[in-house]
Amino acid sequence: MSRFAALFSRLKGEKRTALVPYVVAGDPGKGATVPLMHALVKAGADVIELGVPFSDPSADGPVIQAAQERALAAGTTLKDVLGMVQEFRSTDRETPVVLMGYLNPVEAFGAEAFAKAAAEAGVDGVLTVDMPPEEAEPLGGFLRKRGVDPIFLLAPTTDDARIRRITESASGFVYYVSLKGVTGAAHLDLGAVRDRLSKLRRLTTLPVGVGFGVRDAATAATLGQVADAVVVGSAVVSRMTEHKDDAARMTASVQEFVKGLRQAMDAARSTGA
Repeated sequence: MSRFAALFSRLKGEKRTALVPYVVAGDPGKGATVPLMHALVKAGADVIELGVPFSDPSADGPVIQAAQERALAAGTTLKDVLGMVQEFRSTDRETPVVLMGYLNPVEAFGAEAFAKAAAEAGVDGVLTVDMPPEEAEPLGGFLRKRGVDPIFLLAPTTDDARIRRITESASGFVYYVSLKGVTGAAHLDLGAVRDRLSKLRRLTTLPVGVGFGVRDAATAATLGQVADAVVVGSAVVSRMTEHKDDAARMTASVQEFVKGLRQAMDAARSTGA
């Protein structure tokens, strides 16, 4: 059983929702990432979404764009990111790790070589933002062969036929983009998200994660009552940015924030609020 399958099965039994914080690998320096991953798990994260630095992150807002620039300035490469996951796996064999990024670095690495290296490092899923399902092969096949789940995005504008097409290519879970815009946007319509997730559940049996626009504990708690996973990116990275020159303060700030998200999500599920 994959780590994703085991996690979502366990959480379903516990009536809990997965919390998925996102950080950019190599931000604010290469040495910060693995300790931060462990700190996130300690604070209550169920999955780590690790951003692969890229020079043109078109789906990301200014907060994450700046984090990617810092990571690139630190010299972080895709090979480095895989090394970080491998180091994390030396002491954490259970927490699923998703790499989120863009196709260019994977193509430069080589699709088959990347799939092999990702599996060996302990990566559980790969979300390539600018790779539609029609262009997912041969990378998708290489990943599946190695036991790594190809993860795809669904948008508010995705129609039923397109949802079926995307979910046929996906495994692990699908990532619903909760708004029309980039990461960190502020105009999240919670009612619309609830309605959309109800429809998605009629079209796929895959767990559904929700991200983009999750800014605080209240929002995470509300979404956590209808989603299988809540992804929080810009709000985490912004707290890292505030203390990027002080590793201890940065870690403490992020842990406090993620712990608050976890507590709010659990409280909402337990009370049905």
